[in-house]
Amino acid sequence: MILAGKTAIVTGGGSGIGEAIVRLFAAQGANVMIADWDEQGAVRITNDLTSSGHRVAAWKTDVSKSSDVQTLIQETVERFGSLDVLVNNAAVILPKFLEDVEEEEWDRLHNINLKSVFLTIKYALPLLKESRGAVVNMASLNGLIGQKMNPVYAASKGGVIAFTKALAIDYAPVGVRVNCICPAGVATPLLQQWIQDQADPVATIQALNDMHPIGRPATSEEIAQAALYLASSQSGFVTGVALPVDGGASLGY
Repeated sequence: MILAGKTAIVTGGGSGIGEAIVRLFAAQGANVMIADWDEQGAVRITNDLTSSGHRVAAWKTDVSKSSDVQTLIQETVERFGSLDVLVNNAAVILPKFLEDVEEEEWDRLHNINLKSVFLTIKYALPLLKESRGAVVNMASLNGLIGQKMNPVYAASKGGVIAFTKALAIDYAPVGVRVNCICPAGVATPLLQQWIQDQADPVATIQALNDMHPIGRPATSEEIAQAALYLASSQSGFVTGVALPVDGGASLGY
């Protein structure tokens, strides 16, 4: 098992891509702490996996709050003894044109999508230095090339990409690798929410299929496989990478 004996935190691990990452990491031998404000979802996954013999725990966390993040780190160490992998997956979207965005909406989205990455890495770094661990941030293809009617989300994910690259430079000398994943469409509840917010959901689904040369959005499990690669020794010489996992959507054909 690729992550045998390792401990990972997965933010936003109670559903969607985060849930797939939790399940895959646990199957690969990791101890996993699920951090999510959806306590019910996190507990559901925890109960399911622990009943199968995996070492998984859940902690209700608002990742935009410093006190919550510090408590999360402390609880992880108390339960599992160390920290080797941090996966920053928690995020929200805001499908609006810029003139329709309120200042409070901008602040909320950036607090969850970007400030949370700052907080979790800041407080996890002492442990990650000890373990010579890995950070995997969930960015987006939007952060690389933008998307219509999604500027605030794109800005936050562009920030995640730049932050990832800068941190990779700073912490490579102490053995901490920092990478991010840039998915295009992924069949998650978050994507379904965005589809339903569009004027013509049926046409939106077809457009999503058409934008990927492979002919469909990714599954959560396919993104989880990329997270496993970046979290494990398989990518031991990889840092500062913004990895598109996009079914060819960035090719522009």
